Amino acid sequence: MTLIHLAAGLLAVAAPASALIFDVPGSAPTNASAQLVEAPVGLSLEFFTFPAYMNDVDATETCLKNLKDLTGTWPPLRIGGTTQDRATYDASSSSAVTYTVSDPADAPSSLTFGPPFMSLAANYGGQVIVGLNRRLNNQSNTIAAAALAKDTINNLYAIELGNEPNFFSDSDPIADGASWDAAADYKSQLAWQDAVCQNLSASGLISAGVYFGTSPMSIAGLSAVEDDANDLVKDYCSHNYPQSPNTADLAGLMSHSGIASQIQPFASEAAAAAAKGKAHIFGETNSATQGGGGISPTYGASLWILDYVMQTLLLGTQALYFHQGTIGNCPYCWWGRYNMGAPYYGAYFATMALANADQIAPLDDQTTPYAAYAIYQGGAPSRILLYNSDYYTTGTRPSQTFTLNGLSSSSVTAKRLTAPYSTSRVDRGQVPTVAGRTFANGTCVIQGDEVVETSTVSSGSATFTLSASEALLIYL
Repeated sequence: MTLIHLAAGLLAVAAPASALIFDVPGSAPTNASAQLVEAPVGLSLEFFTFPAYMNDVDATETCLKNLKDLTGTWPPLRIGGTTQDRATYDASSSSAVTYTVSDPADAPSSLTFGPPFMSLAANYGGQVIVGLNRRLNNQSNTIAAAALAKDTINNLYAIELGNEPNFFSDSDPIADGASWDAAADYKSQLAWQDAVCQNLSASGLISAGVYFGTSPMSIAGLSAVEDDANDLVKDYCSHNYPQSPNTADLAGLMSHSGIASQIQPFASEAAAAAAKGKAHIFGETNSATQGGGGISPTYGASLWILDYVMQTLLLGTQALYFHQGTIGNCPYCWWGRYNMGAPYYGAYFATMALANADQIAPLDDQTTPYAAYAIYQGGAPSRILLYNSDYYTTGTRPSQTFTLNGLSSSSVTAKRLTAPYSTSRVDRGQVPTVAGRTFANGTCVIQGDEVVETSTVSSGSATFTLSASEALLIYL
């Protein structure tokens, strides 16, 4: 059931600041993004947890299907992380993964995986990136696992050879006692790409780089030495975690201008990939390192996801894979066995905004707390996304008005992403809503009646009010 409300009566808010005015271009402007892929918002599952997420966590399939129902395409999935570089393939194993830990909240220091691991990945309906071990320097073992992945997973998109090698050291087997620096890694990546792809008679298979940040190793540096090996590369991959749990700042995380500043170093990485004719992706990303901190389960983190997705797509990134770590010990996870995570709401809203879109374009200059994006489909604007990144916790909730010019219809509808506070958490009963709806704990089933707002357009203009820490998706 859908409920229609007049926008002006939805929320009691403080008097708005001075209005922002944006003209909506009738066609995609020159600063619009490149052509968007069908599902830019993806998931990364930590290697050792992948079987448990798929087999033991009831919410997984439904949460993924909710996103698929918006776009018609299953979100892309990356299987990897720190434990991929602790994992050894065991062709004789009948188990997807085998490991022991002293505490269920821990990640294993070593593990093996068998053919059922790849069979499980093959059952997924979307594109899959599989991360394999390079740190242990067992190339023949990784080639055997890669061959099985290629033969088993019809939806295989790419293979990673190592995870965040900028953290490898001279004591790791791959270093063979020598110092591990950018030059050593570039040489190693090229040699492993060649060995794997020659054995598999494959090209365009490797998700290359897989670097945390942009230094000391970078996509710009690696791609510059790829030369003919570039034919073996599917994409160039960066990892990004804006914050550390020890220095977490939610207001800074969700700040529209702050996001623009934080991702700026990746512009040259995306450009380097494009110069080689390859896509750039964030193969692993989330709000804070080490599974997330106190800011990570919050509604503010969901707003960060929403705006971060839009800004990185404009930067030249093709897709983002948001990491889900150890089950039960993962503040930034979108779902678990029991509670939903507030960040899922932002991921759902971002997917809703981008569904079936061709391009997006910024209407603001990324220097204020207030964002506006035009979303184009078939050459014409189909939706506008507005975001008020002002941080809110207590007292009178401020608001901001946005006026859009150049609208052609007599009225428009809109859906709102909101929550009681920037710091709201599902596990504390402060549940966000997407157009009035929520996702059930434990199952991810959509609950509630949809609330659609309606606004009148007068002489091509309409005005919208967003409270602090809200987003609005307007359908033209």
